[in-house]
Amino acid sequence: MPGPLDHLLTQFSLRAGVFYTGNICGLHDFERDERRGHLHLVKNGPVQLTELGKAAIVMDRPTLVFLPRPETHRLVADEREGANVVCATVLLGGGGRNPISDSLPDAVLIEFDQMAGIHEILGLMFDEAFGDRSGRQALLDRLCEVLMIKMLRHCLDQGIAAGGALAGLSDPKLAKALEAIHRQPAYGWDLPAMAAEAGMSRARFADYFRAVIGRPPADYLASWRIMLAQRLLARGVPAKTVALDVGYGSSSALHRAFVRKLGVSPSGWLREQSESQ
Repeated sequence: MPGPLDHLLTQFSLRAGVFYTGNICGLHDFERDERRGHLHLVKNGPVQLTELGKAAIVMDRPTLVFLPRPETHRLVADEREGANVVCATVLLGGGGRNPISDSLPDAVLIEFDQMAGIHEILGLMFDEAFGDRSGRQALLDRLCEVLMIKMLRHCLDQGIAAGGALAGLSDPKLAKALEAIHRQPAYGWDLPAMAAEAGMSRARFADYFRAVIGRPPADYLASWRIMLAQRLLARGVPAKTVALDVGYGSSSALHRAFVRKLGVSPSGWLREQSESQ
């Protein structure tokens, strides 16, 4: 039976791109990224992760760190010994905000030994990362995508995904309502309709939804519709068609919803995406 990850990954594709493999010595800086998460695999340490305004994280054992919404950050390794790392970007859907990354904390930190079933994948990745064989980049990217799915499964199993869509889809009381919303975003969902899908009273549903997912049902619905709209717009679907497909009666209604949620119009958002590529 399909689980929460299956459900979301049918809507939001996952693509990884390994952009650095090797030994780092001293400081290695990474810019803020509004479209993609950053994955760092530390094969040996110690390595320190620093972000502005946050306490430093020290990794002295083989560790995976995933930043779903990366700000400017830095990896710091010993000047002489250095550390072997693999760094990748992770794009979910069309990039930017999405239900999967929104379900995760600012930094996911997992020691390799804590995550079941990844040593074979990591062995293959490190063999490729520190080698120079034909097809290396493509294989690294695919292995990284498999590793990300393993990581997301681990986050679900261990309660690291403590809010958002992943937590909601794992909750038997909310899963039916969320799946119905995801299947039929254009339906005229209101609180009574959503509560009926969950088999709960309106008041109980509203309180429970906010407690598990971290936001009111109407806000989640609006965010889901906008994220679907972004995906369709990025594919070149006309705004009027997108508006009807995701539950807005007209392109002007979609425009207003975009501005409320993202602070920019659909056309402005498309320009930003084009300029960032």
